Amino acid sequence: MRLDKYLKVSRLIKRRTVAKEIADQGRIRINGNAAKAGSNVTVGDELHIQFGNRLVTVEVTEIKETSKKEEASSMYKVVKEEAVDQGSF
Repeated sequence: MRLDKYLKVSRLIKRRTVAKEIADQGRIRINGNAAKAGSNVTVGDELHIQFGNRLVTVEVTEIKETSKKEEASSMYKVVKEEAVDQGSF
């Protein structure tokens, strides 16, 4: 599944266009490698997402084409959440 679509369906990011913008800015990594919006996401991948001065690391546990609000958080597991300096990602 495309990275931008996964982020929207899992509700890590509310809108797919915002997910695309963040990925294109280089603020998302998949297994340590820079990711674009069209990058493929598979179960077991580790996503590092920079939200402002927070770095959130999640592990992909499930991939669905659609999900309800209650089910969305089951698609990933938060591994680590930390504060970072702006230029250190």
